[in-house]
Amino acid sequence: MSLIKFSELQNRKPKKVSINGEDICLTRIGDEVFAINDTCTHSEASLSEGDVTDFKIECWLHGAEFDLRTGEALTLPANIAVKTYPVSIVDDVIEVQLTNK
Repeated sequence: MSLIKFSELQNRKPKKVSINGEDICLTRIGDEVFAINDTCTHSEASLSEGDVTDFKIECWLHGAEFDLRTGEALTLPANIAVKTYPVSIVDDVIEVQLTNK
């Protein structure tokens, strides 16, 4: 599903988008875009409001960090991974494939 133009997504500035009622956090790092579920697995906080360092996003509420590439919870208090979604960029348009992963 097409969401946003790659050229409009700011580097290391997460953006929340909704696809079929599911909130997704998109993050551009250089020429890559990562898509994870926007809700922290520790609390109901929006990950798109967090800060990005390297390939990690930090939840603004309690400081849990997640790997944008794998969804893995890297620091407590989160210990459950967030869902990740395959992303492709076609003619400057970011497409996210929703899966059951």
